Amino acid sequence: MIALSDKTLLSFDEFIEWYPEASEHHYELRRGVIIEIPKPRGKHSRIAGDLAYNLGSAIRQTQRPFFIPKECIIKIADDTGYEPDIIVLDQSEIIHEPRWERESIVILGQSIKLAVEVVSTNWRNDYLFKLGDYEHLGVQEYWIADYLGIGGRRYIGTPKQPTLTVCTLVDGEYELSQFRGSDRILSTTFPDLQLTVEQVFNATV
Repeated sequence: MIALSDKTLLSFDEFIEWYPEASEHHYELRRGVIIEIPKPRGKHSRIAGDLAYNLGSAIRQTQRPFFIPKECIIKIADDTGYEPDIIVLDQSEIIHEPRWERESIVILGQSIKLAVEVVSTNWRNDYLFKLGDYEHLGVQEYWIADYLGIGGRRYIGTPKQPTLTVCTLVDGEYELSQFRGSDRILSTTFPDLQLTVEQVFNATV
């Protein structure tokens, strides 16, 4: 993860105008600074892909008006925008998004049923910055899939171990629940989901 050096801080709209169409990297904007994020590789990519498949299957089985787009950028503020590993959007709310059809940009928290970040090397981005920003925007549910178990001890405990943290928005604040090993992931967005942390991290389903 690399912060592109530039003396000038960018606005979100300037970032979108700058964003290269064809690139082997993803980019995010954090407090006006462009962050270069290599595209997921190896196990990171497999976990994200399989989990998106499982969530997509759950959506079809329950016939909820949700969908998982291939590309989506969340505008957090005028100087910040993220591109999560997985995002679940509400079809009934997306009609209120002024930039969705033209740019695949979401600006309203109520449009987002779930955002998922798969932790790679810089765990602070997911546990600190994105947790606070998603909470502030009003994203209803946020998962942190820490398959390496590298998050801070105050988040995943001691000894560190692979952990999936579910952040659920309650009265404007996230309540955090940690799941490990054979624990079934409990989600208010997907209450019928039959998926354990081992199945997610070992990519066996």
